[in-house]
Amino acid sequence: MITLSGTPTLTTDRLRLRGFQPSDAEAFVAYFQSDRAAFTGGPMTAKAAWRHLATNMGHWALRGFGMFAATRHDSDDIIGMFGHWFPHGWAEREVGYVLFNAADEGRGIASEAVRACITHAYDTLGWDTAVSYIDPNNAASIALAERVGGIRDDAAPKPDTTYPVVIYRHPHP
Repeated sequence: MITLSGTPTLTTDRLRLRGFQPSDAEAFVAYFQSDRAAFTGGPMTAKAAWRHLATNMGHWALRGFGMFAATRHDSDDIIGMFGHWFPHGWAEREVGYVLFNAADEGRGIASEAVRACITHAYDTLGWDTAVSYIDPNNAASIALAERVGGIRDDAAPKPDTTYPVVIYRHPHP
């Protein structure tokens, strides 16, 4: 099996952010098939979700950075994905985030992971700016962006998407 060798692992108090593994496919596909994925491109078919996982893995090879699979320290089960995203057509580099299960909301897990990714973007990847593109109806995601210090930037260039977004700019920590 080929792995994403060289993919860094970020750690926080409760989480490990690592490269995707084949064992992540089932949870990844299940999330993107669910109604919970409505603000993140879903729900989609299992085939489309699997291809989206492959896109996330390939992003690392094409850009040298990408989204991380998030796990708790005591388990290798993926609970979401957080990280760095800059596909073709994006106006700026993004810090993106997805928490797979509603039961994990309200525990500070997502903000812990997003803060680690913002720090990594500036301090390790050398970015001079970072944004998050958010569906304007996704109140939870907007609240998270604001909780980690993001500032809405209506003057920012829009990504090439078929759906509306609001843009939150993340200052250097």
